[in-house]
Amino acid sequence: MNLVLEIEYLSGVSFAAIGPGSDVPDWPPQPDRVFSALVATWAARGERDTERQALQWLEQLPPPSILASSGEPRTGVIAFVPPNDPRSDKQKNARGVLPAFRSRQPRRFPAVRPDEPVVRLCWSAAEPAAETLFALDGLARDTAYVGHSASLTRCRFFGDNNRLGLRNGEAPRRWVYNGRLAELVESFNARRKPLPGALATPPESQQPLRDNQFSQRWLILEHVSGDMPDIRTCAVLAKTLRDALLSGYRRVGLEREIPEIVSGHSSDGRPTRQTHLAIVPLTFSGFPYADGHLMGFALVPPQDADLLKDENFRRALRALAPIKEEYERRVLMLITRPGTSSDSAFSVGLSPTFELPVGKRSLNPGLYTRAARIFATVTPIVLDRHLKKKEGPSRQEEIAAQIISACRNIGLPDPKVVIPGKHASLEGVPSAYPSGKSPAWTGWRVPGSLASRELTHAVIRFDEPVEGPVILGAGRYVGLGLCRPLDGEAQ
Repeated sequence: MNLVLEIEYLSGVSFAAIGPGSDVPDWPPQPDRVFSALVATWAARGERDTERQALQWLEQLPPPSILASSGEPRTGVIAFVPPNDPRSDKQKNARGVLPAFRSRQPRRFPAVRPDEPVVRLCWSAAEPAAETLFALDGLARDTAYVGHSASLTRCRFFGDNNRLGLRNGEAPRRWVYNGRLAELVESFNARRKPLPGALATPPESQQPLRDNQFSQRWLILEHVSGDMPDIRTCAVLAKTLRDALLSGYRRVGLEREIPEIVSGHSSDGRPTRQTHLAIVPLTFSGFPYADGHLMGFALVPPQDADLLKDENFRRALRALAPIKEEYERRVLMLITRPGTSSDSAFSVGLSPTFELPVGKRSLNPGLYTRAARIFATVTPIVLDRHLKKKEGPSRQEEIAAQIISACRNIGLPDPKVVIPGKHASLEGVPSAYPSGKSPAWTGWRVPGSLASRELTHAVIRFDEPVEGPVILGAGRYVGLGLCRPLDGEAQ
């Protein structure tokens, strides 16, 4: 038997945004959004133990398939609404508390008109106990909306004996995980917006090799203001960003509690030997007409580390990225001055988000984390050791051997083929080093500790598919050695 959750949009319209500031609707509704709606109903019904147990059973199931029709985004006018309630206790003259003087910000309410207003989430071969199905159905029947409160719904759970054609279902983008209910309760009690659910993964039998030391769950830092420097400065910008994160801990009085996976140093001040936070550039590259310009960064924590859920990390990030009313979101201002990590002063605004910004495919972590056999460098690899050979085939073999060792260092199997070279295989990516007569600014800038190391691009092929992210070499924690899968793309 299959378990089915049926959702009917009674007004024929679904209101739900993909992310903050987005005017593109989230359709079909993702299972993590539906699960959150069920949890809200559970809380409103008095947090009954039987229903809690039913939700905990549901969160441990594999991702459901989605049976939904296509839909047309609905056009709508821009509404001007107050962004937040003003605080009179923090301002001497808080005129904004008066209705006549309250600020207004433009808002859109993304909506979609589905061709068929009924959506079904289907769990294959899931057979709950009678009391579990009864509890889930009770929650569903009391769930009045999914997404925005204007999305009025009728919901029900029922069993199905393969009548709905589950093979025609769509794979979800996000689902939940064991402990999601407790996480939502904790976020509600702390009065903070919860994180989105986890990226949905295929069944175990279809999963590729996964021994990577880096997580697939990234925090995107989208470029929203200021002029972004050239991609070849990404390593020093990443170092500046890490320094900013450390200053965030200091701002909230947690200087003595900075974790080793953030600072990259142990308690005695020496560089840590364990995998720690990588800060990688997200660039417009690998597409036709790409020019390689920086569109943002991503924070990539170690695998099996809950850094992005850590409350101290969140406090430090909130201190660095206050809410800016003109952007309606948190913005971290990354500022450098001459003589620090840049030759010239600049100021760049980066907005942290877990959702993919609409219309910016280059910011999608999935470009780097999907399974593949062939990977190519987006930023050059910094070799771990100085080369002994000056030129010729022996030099190429030495470089290839170091790249194989770099794969082992992050838990990947030895690649079958490694082709190093000066030039990248992806459109828009600058060469690893400039020609002899090129101006100095055409070279990649790296932190001082890496300045004497060799840089190289490469194409790497494994025997079996491996999951990214693949970030290799001595500069992997500052965004160098970032690779992108090539399988299925023009190569």
